[in-house]
Amino acid sequence: MSEAGGRKTAVVLFNLGGPDSLDAVKPFLFNLFNDPAIIGAPALIRWLLAKYISAKRAPTARGIYQMLGGRSPLVPETEAQGRALEHVLGHGFRCFIAMRYWHPFTYETVAAIREWGADEVVLLPLYPQFSTTTTGSSLKEWHKQAERQGLVVPTRMACCYPTEPGLVDAMADLAKAGHQEAAAAGKPRILFSAHGLPKSVIAKGDPYQAQVELTAAAVASATGIADLDWAICYQSRVGPMEWIGPSTEAELERAARDGVPVVIVPVAFVSEHSETLVELDIEYRHKADQLGIPAYVRVPALGCHPAFIRGLAEVIHRPQAFTGQACKRLGRVCPSC
Repeated sequence: MSEAGGRKTAVVLFNLGGPDSLDAVKPFLFNLFNDPAIIGAPALIRWLLAKYISAKRAPTARGIYQMLGGRSPLVPETEAQGRALEHVLGHGFRCFIAMRYWHPFTYETVAAIREWGADEVVLLPLYPQFSTTTTGSSLKEWHKQAERQGLVVPTRMACCYPTEPGLVDAMADLAKAGHQEAAAAGKPRILFSAHGLPKSVIAKGDPYQAQVELTAAAVASATGIADLDWAICYQSRVGPMEWIGPSTEAELERAARDGVPVVIVPVAFVSEHSETLVELDIEYRHKADQLGIPAYVRVPALGCHPAFIRGLAEVIHRPQAFTGQACKRLGRVCPSC
């Protein structure tokens, strides 16, 4: 893309990141657990905990990534989304990726944007629902690295967009296809599965759970399916703390008791990665088979669905229409607002 003579806008896609080799699994996990947004202990204690947890979990995690070809697909998926978004945004826009816990790190992205000579920056988390543990953490890291490297250009933030029409339409489109497939085995139940959080995080005012509920309700309505059976559940629980629920496992058990097929819709993940390709596709599918659930259909993540990509372009072009709007509907204020 040529930007000669025009205004240059850098769009920064925030995401978690993932190891790009099996050797990267342990340091990736260390970076994750050494984040104050994940473990809120004093620095030295957090560092020691991160060393311990990453060493303990690395063998299991390496086994997971072996099933994915030895690396996370998240960066290639995000690169594809960036190219698709550039195509919709048109001349003068360029997408950059800033991963939180592995390459390309935020400091690398800041350096690339400085070299490109951006006139303005738009920060676009690929987390539709705001959480201090995801968007909040990426935003803090961005400000730290931008200040450290002297990147001083107008910067605006799209903090969350849980009910953006393009996102809702794309997810509803995929959910309807899954529902139709599962209907051959009976009246399906759609399970909107999101990554869980400890209850203590929500108790401190994190709006994530409430925003997940907004997304699920909007998508359920947009399917247009009469008398739709649907529920929200949370996956990926780790550690001894009490987490928000119900868990995806518990909802699978309820579906088995009710004898209904299930359609799993990733409601907070917009890209395929270990939580979808292994946890949902392998582990929960196996559990569903064990429980005797009539059918188990997993809907793809949004990826480069045209409606979703157009929706992201809308968030960039009209940030005032989205920033803070979800929180207003919920009667609260996001930390990023």
